[in-house]
Amino acid sequence: MIEWAVDGDTLHVTDADNAELAVTGDELVVDGSGKDIPRPIDDTIVVTTDELRFPHAVVYAFSVGAEDGHELDPCGEPLPLSPGEYVVDVDTEIKSYLRFSGAATIAKTDDYEEIVVSFPERTRVVLGVRCRHEFPAGTITVPDSPPAIAEAVTHMAGSHKTDGPDRSYPTLRGHPSLIERGTELRIPDCLRVATPDHGIELVVPPDYESLYVTAPLAYYLQATVRTTGEVLGTHTGAAPNRPRLRIPDRGIDVELAAMPDLERDVERLLRKTFFLDCLVRNVGPYGTNLAERSLLEALELDAERLYDADPRERLAAYLDVPYAAIKHRLPDWHLSTYVEPEYDSVETLPFLLDRLSMVYTPRASELEGQELVERSLEDFYRGDEPGPVRSPSPGANRASGGQVASVDIVKPDLRGGRTHGWLADGVPIDVFKSAPEAYHNRLEFLERASDATSICVVLNDPEMAGEHDDVAAIYRRRSQELSMDVTVAESLETAALARVFEDDHDFVHYIGHCETGGLCCPDGTLSASSLDRCNAQTFFLNACGSYYEGRELIEKGSVAGAVTFTKVLNDHAVKVGSTFAKLSVHGFSIERAMGLARRRIMMGKDYAVVGDGTHSLVQGEQRLPTTATLEELEDDSEKEYLLTVDCYSTRATGSYYFPHTETNDYAYLCGNESSFTLTAPELVTMLKETEAAVIYDGDIYWSTELWPRFDR
Repeated sequence: MIEWAVDGDTLHVTDADNAELAVTGDELVVDGSGKDIPRPIDDTIVVTTDELRFPHAVVYAFSVGAEDGHELDPCGEPLPLSPGEYVVDVDTEIKSYLRFSGAATIAKTDDYEEIVVSFPERTRVVLGVRCRHEFPAGTITVPDSPPAIAEAVTHMAGSHKTDGPDRSYPTLRGHPSLIERGTELRIPDCLRVATPDHGIELVVPPDYESLYVTAPLAYYLQATVRTTGEVLGTHTGAAPNRPRLRIPDRGIDVELAAMPDLERDVERLLRKTFFLDCLVRNVGPYGTNLAERSLLEALELDAERLYDADPRERLAAYLDVPYAAIKHRLPDWHLSTYVEPEYDSVETLPFLLDRLSMVYTPRASELEGQELVERSLEDFYRGDEPGPVRSPSPGANRASGGQVASVDIVKPDLRGGRTHGWLADGVPIDVFKSAPEAYHNRLEFLERASDATSICVVLNDPEMAGEHDDVAAIYRRRSQELSMDVTVAESLETAALARVFEDDHDFVHYIGHCETGGLCCPDGTLSASSLDRCNAQTFFLNACGSYYEGRELIEKGSVAGAVTFTKVLNDHAVKVGSTFAKLSVHGFSIERAMGLARRRIMMGKDYAVVGDGTHSLVQGEQRLPTTATLEELEDDSEKEYLLTVDCYSTRATGSYYFPHTETNDYAYLCGNESSFTLTAPELVTMLKETEAAVIYDGDIYWSTELWPRFDR
């Protein structure tokens, strides 16, 4: 659902996920709505003005009816449009399209903060908007029966907004219907009508393990899922009870491996199909100059024919491509979730499919000896990942002197993926420990409309005033750019701290101590279990041994939070706390922010995330979370720099990013790194343009803070 309102010359657009878009026009007049934009949109608004200003974005202009567009120069050169009929694609957080007749000029402001579309005279413009995400439509009830689960998974694909390769765009995949447990299968009529039948079938054994592992592939392919008992005997020669991917009217019957190797086959099929869709879609109306696109010619795939082909023909062509021919070009998969293969887990499936997560069966082993310490040090000193190389100074322990809760940590058997979630027993390292409540809580928070992000910083340990001052300053600086309401509290007693968690805060940053009885206060300890309800959407309990308190906050109503497993040093906590604050307010997911922050200290494995680690504190960020690694290169004539850019998101799979350099003409799929050799002036331009966390000289900086160092 899209809502809009006009305040003076500014049009404010808000979607159901509380993402916001502000469009400013010179003497802007809103004339109602229209329906004449040839793009998938949720709503249109007709405005009259001679200038429209958008937040910074990638922009493409298309002549109506043309497939090839013109991109606004990333380095600042204006894009003039001669008189004609145009559709302009503005890639803001709420996807925006402009349609108008006449001439126009598209340019960036000198500070690169805004996109300006100007007209020689007052012009009628149709603004089309489409939200990035949406709420699930309807609920499916399923009994404890694998065939019933198979039918439910079939109907998950009804949320796609297209069956073409454009489904690889995150904005064209809607949130699947919810699933609830019951005594009989009930599928609403509206979901049955919305479910396509493309003649693609996925046949799996009637067990939860196979059904869950294959669900992401079935969802993306919009396949009909059946259990082997339903189709036994239809294909003699096929191994009984072996999973199969079938296109019956084309005589295609691909036999897949049984568990556990089924996980490998599903991963390869999904990654290959998704990647090739990302390449083929570029001949369509939303195409861009994608760096990876040239691979299609080497594979002898006709993109124009495949773009217009039906899903069966396109899948058949993809199946003929050997995995070995593309595996080295595939972007890193963004998310893998390890799910207990049982009936009770079925309610989490729609949320995992919405994130297009791989689903694996959980396996773990005990940590041996000093393995936790060794793995922490390995992460700290590794040179191929973002992370500092400075050793922390010894410092006081954050423990208060009371008993700290102990956690039995296990070592998970991780498969492919950049980010890992755990929906099973045990407390593993290197993953976020999620819970079914976290996903449902997220939906509840999306339904709450708020004008500003509410942040509360609590200092319950006077010795940690340094971290307190750092994080408060970070939040307040960011509040000048975004709508944030920052409050700071000190030495809260139990009743007051309870009110902080029970009030409607988007983020609570607690700095203090934690004992087995709960979070420490001047008058005792506050146990999260004593709360009636936790209304803090996200949190960071930067205190020793806060894991169990964090888990309890998730069960009480939160979506995600950062915690510690054991005792942590004060100076370590300061480094992690300040870095986590900086990344989280710039749109990084809770898990990714913590993953980068904990690499600043030797014992980073002491920190973890509970709840839905893919969740972000800031929902309205226009730019995808980006990191970059900066190295100085030795050169006799002029100092140069190597900047490696890494952009990916666990909630916007299929997006692309455009590194803004004077010599780069290509966009890159999220999950693929891009590297550039730059002079100092070129580096300054790129750092100004690319809001990113930059790993440089052994520490993490925000790009807008770093570029002045090189501006000579």
